[in-house]
Amino acid sequence: MKFLKKLYVQVLIGVVLGILAGYLFPSYNSVGKMIGEGYVNLIKMLIAPLIFFTATVGIAGSGNMSKAGRIGGKAIIYFEIASTIAMILGVVVVNLLQPGVGVSTQNLAVKSIDTYVQSSKDVKWSDFIMHIIPSNVVDSFAKGEILQVLVFSVLFGIGLGKLGDSGKSIVITFDKINKVLFEILNMITMLSPLGAFGGMMFTMGKFGFSTLVVLGKLMLTFYLAAGFFIFVILGLVLKYYKLNIFKLLGFIKEEILIVVGSFSSESVLSNLMYKLEEAGCAPSVVGLVIPTGYSFNLDGTSIYLSMAVLFIAQVFNVHLDVWQQATIIGILMITSKGAGGISGSGFVVLASSLAAIKVIPVEGLALLIGVDRFMSQGRAITNMIGNTIATVVIAKNENLLDMDIYNAVVEGKKVATQQLNVYPFPQQEPVEAL
Repeated sequence: MKFLKKLYVQVLIGVVLGILAGYLFPSYNSVGKMIGEGYVNLIKMLIAPLIFFTATVGIAGSGNMSKAGRIGGKAIIYFEIASTIAMILGVVVVNLLQPGVGVSTQNLAVKSIDTYVQSSKDVKWSDFIMHIIPSNVVDSFAKGEILQVLVFSVLFGIGLGKLGDSGKSIVITFDKINKVLFEILNMITMLSPLGAFGGMMFTMGKFGFSTLVVLGKLMLTFYLAAGFFIFVILGLVLKYYKLNIFKLLGFIKEEILIVVGSFSSESVLSNLMYKLEEAGCAPSVVGLVIPTGYSFNLDGTSIYLSMAVLFIAQVFNVHLDVWQQATIIGILMITSKGAGGISGSGFVVLASSLAAIKVIPVEGLALLIGVDRFMSQGRAITNMIGNTIATVVIAKNENLLDMDIYNAVVEGKKVATQQLNVYPFPQQEPVEAL
């Protein structure tokens, strides 16, 4: 039974067992929460140092500061285009399928949204900009502020690169430390089946299947939109660069299943950085694109936000013309950035957006609270896949994707090299080219 040794099979078993445990023993959902959060915390422990060392080594080691700036610029442009397309897709799909029509507004738990409504009043674009700039880098590392750590990493990498030959010893040392961190990540990743079990046990024990019945149409609509975005839109982007989306998704299948179990894309951020480097993406691209994408390239969240606003409008029979819906997309593009770093940011963004639009009842948020946990899986998976593809595309565009390694590791093709350094998880066999 060799297949049981594969990590993705173990994670899948953990997910199934977690669902059963949560359904059969709902009173023990707190145990599942403890297990799931414990695993996620182990991963988060590594995120800040991995971002720092990966980005610093990538930038300082490249010896080309203008290239680093070009990579960052292309990433931001790509993120904004992808997020906008995702929001437009959400609007189109919800207009076609109209999941909010016929949904009852009786027994809305209005008090449950008070916290989000209050938080939305404090959301400001200027606060988000200032939040990116670290006032205390030690505090940024301690709190795991991804963008702040990235800003410091970029500056540190540029400064280290300016030292020339005298800075090479530091780059070599940082590279060795980074490899140690990745070895720690390997060990933690072996616990991912347990983390998936805990996350699913908590969710099923607390919310149960009954929540899905009432808003099942909204969930189905969202997952259809997310699937279309991944396989059609992002698939065509990869096809343009002569890459296969199904091969790439197969390469990150373990991470997809981990996200399913943990309900968080952050739980695989470090894994993705590791895997993409081993797939041939230059460290300078991985170190810049992945951390930035986790704040600016949330494709799944973009789809969900635009759909949720129009869903609430449909529930309350609020008719919105084309120009009003276009305005909603514009407002969401701003508010979705302004809530960065705020707990429960999805609902904060929705509350602040509805407050800005003024014609859709904020009370409608209460309809989404129960089912949001289940849709968060789809959001997290889409966000993670979107950032993976963004990294590969930008690396390919910058000629910083080693196609020999990529073809051997991801595409499974034979290449004319002696030996390839591939992703060394225990469940995967080394790839040797003939």
